[in-house]
Amino acid sequence: MAHMNMVQALNSAMDIMLERDPRVVVLGEDVGYFGGVFRCTDGLQRKYGEHRVLDTPIAEGGIVAAAIGMGVNGLKPVAEIQFADYIYPAFDQIVSELARLRYRTAGEFSAPVTIRTPCGGGIRGGQTHSQSPEGIFTHVCGIKVVMPSNPYDAKGLLISSIEDEDPVVFFEPKRLYNGPFDGDPHKPAVPWSTHPKGAVPDGYYKVSLSKAEIVRPGNDVTVLAYGTMVHVAEAAVRLANVDAEIIDVRALAPLDTDTLCSSVCKTGRCVIVHEATRYSGFGAELAATVQEECFWHLEAPIARVTGWDTPYPHAFEWEYFPGPARIAAALTRVLEDR
Repeated sequence: MAHMNMVQALNSAMDIMLERDPRVVVLGEDVGYFGGVFRCTDGLQRKYGEHRVLDTPIAEGGIVAAAIGMGVNGLKPVAEIQFADYIYPAFDQIVSELARLRYRTAGEFSAPVTIRTPCGGGIRGGQTHSQSPEGIFTHVCGIKVVMPSNPYDAKGLLISSIEDEDPVVFFEPKRLYNGPFDGDPHKPAVPWSTHPKGAVPDGYYKVSLSKAEIVRPGNDVTVLAYGTMVHVAEAAVRLANVDAEIIDVRALAPLDTDTLCSSVCKTGRCVIVHEATRYSGFGAELAATVQEECFWHLEAPIARVTGWDTPYPHAFEWEYFPGPARIAAALTRVLEDR
């Protein structure tokens, strides 16, 4: 086992797959010579050459279109969109072409494309470098949507995504790239080397693209979270001093309904946390699923703690960011009705 941060784990996953499978190619803005704006592809072009790790123009629609063409013709492209905020110029390519290809051709063609993109705030990026658009893509039939919360899952999920025969949109919480984060802007991130989730096997392994993980067992309330919010939820549970079960959803589509609902049926209460805006956020789908499947077991209304329904503010980032205090208040509220 090696101790890696998320950047190193993602780099290791791509390195392994480039070596194992000659069909794998990496493409995107600055992914080659520069090694990526967050250094996730550092050293890969030097090792595998410009024909395997390609720098592209600043044209997200073109990046995804090229990746689709590669996938249809037998390659396994890993396309990087430099920030999730910039994925929208490629939205039509993803929704109308990539996601529909297998269905449209009655299974004759598929496009095994992995689209990596950093998401979320907490780095003072303002409204154009802090968005969390994962909920938009979970609505699209034909693509899988993933967001890891730690290096071990990041590596295993990325390997699984690259090997999958269907397209995957792989969101990477940039606030976690260098260490776990408990939501306090005045405290530095904890180095992954001191955190148990920083232990990552050097070699090849996979993590399921359709399974959630119970991060913390508990009996009084279930917390559903993913990405950065898994760590903030852990801090909130300590702050509220409650016996909460925290579930890292991690695979947003397809959703592991069994794990989520089994927990809620046990605890009878549910708090959903995500960084994206509240209205039509992915938490609404989680709440509807829990309500449909666990209605007779619920002992309190389902609570959501999310970002606000505004553009991501630069000056008030930490008021927007769902922190431990807001989550702890929701935990206390749902536990009041005993």
